[in-house]
Amino acid sequence: MGRHGSLLARVEYRLVESPEDREAIYRLRYRAYLREGMVDPDPVGLVFDRYDQLPNSWIVALYFDGVLTSSLRITVASRDEPDCPSMDVFADLLRPLLAKGVVIVDPTRFVADPDVLRLPELPYLTLRLANLACEHFGAQLGLASVRTEHQAFYRRVFMTAMAPPRQYPGLKKPIGLMGIDFPALRERIYTRYPFLRSSKAEQRQVFTRAAQRHAPLLQPVLPGEQRAPTVSRLLRG
Repeated sequence: MGRHGSLLARVEYRLVESPEDREAIYRLRYRAYLREGMVDPDPVGLVFDRYDQLPNSWIVALYFDGVLTSSLRITVASRDEPDCPSMDVFADLLRPLLAKGVVIVDPTRFVADPDVLRLPELPYLTLRLANLACEHFGAQLGLASVRTEHQAFYRRVFMTAMAPPRQYPGLKKPIGLMGIDFPALRERIYTRYPFLRSSKAEQRQVFTRAAQRHAPLLQPVLPGEQRAPTVSRLLRG
């Protein structure tokens, strides 16, 4: 699996649940956003929102060689639980899909500690969590809400622009929406980036909360199962 695979052996993904761990992530977000000019200076030094507390959201921290290095929040939107960060800005695109039963993985709050590590592979290692989530929750559509200058990276992992940049709540710079028909492209993704594959055991370890260790989350959709055709039509449009 090349360099990414060897680096993956030094990575630990931890589900963030305790108040102390949450505060550490909120402070990490603030430092990262402040460095990029995405937020104004704030003496409190925390970035959080209501989506951090949703029952269909999971905040995951990435530790590299035991050091907190980056974080990603995963929100899984469905017909029964439609609330997700991208819905605030792109409801006109997403609500019709949810009404048709499409399951959407919405990764947001991707941040890396600007003072700890500068590793070119870090974005792939962190966003690998989105692939884990798509597999685990049986998602048909994976999203990425990103600034224009970052869209080239997401195109390399087969994502397509769905909407031009719009103003995103709490951020100073506009954010565009990209998406991927995950079932249709999963094998192409894994052929190009085999380190993105994950086992069911790893998926359960990342997304099962401490209070639910013995309870299933959403029932995964088996590869090859019938998918909603509306996803690919939207992305092609």
